[in-house]
Amino acid sequence: MELFSPAWFSALAVIILIDLVLAGDNAIVIALAARGLPPALQRRAVVWGAVGAIAVRSLMTVLVVWLLKVPGLQLAGGMMLLWIGYKLLAPADEAADEGHAPTGTGFWGAIRTIVVADTVMGLDNVLAVAGASHGNYALVVAGLAISVPLVVWGSTLVLR
Repeated sequence: MELFSPAWFSALAVIILIDLVLAGDNAIVIALAARGLPPALQRRAVVWGAVGAIAVRSLMTVLVVWLLKVPGLQLAGGMMLLWIGYKLLAPADEAADEGHAPTGTGFWGAIRTIVVADTVMGLDNVLAVAGASHGNYALVVAGLAISVPLVVWGSTLVLR
C-alpha cells in the first residue's frame, strides 16, 4: 500500500475508528485515576500518564504486528480466547475475589494507574489496530498519534 494513497487514508480512518470505539473504557479509567488529585495536578497526571500509555501501546502494537506474521500464532491465540471464554462462563471461585490490589495515591500513583490500566485494557485495541494495519507500521503510528490524544481529551471531559 502506497503511502498517502486513498487506500492508505482509508485504512488510517479504519484504524482511528477502531481505536476510538474500543478506547471509551480507557478514557474513564484515566479520569478516575486523576480525580483524587488537586486540580493543578490533574491535567499533568493525565498528560504524563497518557504519554506513558502511548509509549507502551505503541511498543505493544509494533510487537503484535510482528507477531501476527508468525505462522500458527493466530490459531494459538484463538485457542487461548476459547479457554478464557470458558473460564469466564464457569462458576467463579469467591475465595479468589476477596483480595484486591492496592491502588496508588498521589501524582505518581495516578500516572502508574493510568499506564498500567491503559496497557491492560488497551490489548483489544492493540490487536484490532495491528490487524487493520496489515503490517504497515506507518499506519499504526499515524493511527495512534491521532486517536490516543482524542481519548485523552475525552478523559478530561469525563474528569470535569
